[in-house]
Amino acid sequence: MGRYLLRRLLQGIPTFFGVTLISFLVMISAPGDPVALITFSPNRDAESSAIMTRQLGLDQPAFTQYIYWLVGNDWRKIDINGDGDTNDEIDHYGERRGLLRGDMGVSLQIRRPVLSLIIERIPATLLLTFSALIVGYGVGILLGVLAATYQGTLIDQFVRIITVIGNAIPAFWLGLVMIIFFSVRADLLPMSGIQDIARRSNTFDPIETLRHMIMPVFVLSLGTIAFVSRFTRTEILEVLAQDYIRTARAKGLAERIVWRRHATRNALLPVATFIGPGLGTLLSGAVIVEQVFTWPGMGRLVVNAVFQRDYPLVMGTVVIAAVMFILGVLLSDILYALLDPRIRLE
Repeated sequence: MGRYLLRRLLQGIPTFFGVTLISFLVMISAPGDPVALITFSPNRDAESSAIMTRQLGLDQPAFTQYIYWLVGNDWRKIDINGDGDTNDEIDHYGERRGLLRGDMGVSLQIRRPVLSLIIERIPATLLLTFSALIVGYGVGILLGVLAATYQGTLIDQFVRIITVIGNAIPAFWLGLVMIIFFSVRADLLPMSGIQDIARRSNTFDPIETLRHMIMPVFVLSLGTIAFVSRFTRTEILEVLAQDYIRTARAKGLAERIVWRRHATRNALLPVATFIGPGLGTLLSGAVIVEQVFTWPGMGRLVVNAVFQRDYPLVMGTVVIAAVMFILGVLLSDILYALLDPRIRLE
């Protein structure tokens, strides 16, 4: 098992560098000048802006900038304020060690280490994403089993309607509608944030956090529910048509045993393979949901970083997302092996 996990992790290394390289090239090719956003000052002239562009390494070719981001370079102190004094920037800029040596850089706008900013935001994103993953797969599998059990009935039709709705409704529109009805008009659920500002304290209140999570988790998990329920229904119906199911019934096994030991378990094998890609989909969807519900996670952080051309912060969030996607695929492989004992990992 250990050798298998190590082999799968090693296979994820080229994927990781491929994702970061493509993201970096796309990011620096986007229109906009990060120096102009950083140095918004009436005292800065074109010459000093050009000097800062050279100090940041933005005048280098794209691939060279990517190598600097990976392995680092010895940057000089950068005059952010345009006053000719770099001593006030010494805590923000200087020698850059690079990603491979544990340094994600410093945010160009916030002027704080990228890693510390991500550490502050990632718990909220993980809470939202994994809650949506659990709800999406839990409810989706349940609805898929019910639809297959009662094929052709009203329950089956109801699940099909949920599938269509979940695939058709945009997340941002559904989030705004839910805010209008459940927060503004009915005043049942909080409309934004992870905690009420009026009641904010240093103590963690799980009930309050749960109330804030209901709407964003539902919006984020709806697409997963639609996909998993439809896919589970199809797989179960396909498994029920197999010869070994007819053999099990011919032996006189109870219907619940046939479903639990033979049908459902084998039907869940393909479903387990989508947990990894599903985690990546939820992470991308969390960007929109966090904006709609003002959720204090990485999604809002990366959106603001994109608008401000904050290259180190954008790439830091890309690194975290790529790592989580690779770990999600690894989790899918492990679940597949646990569900199917015929698989030999060695």
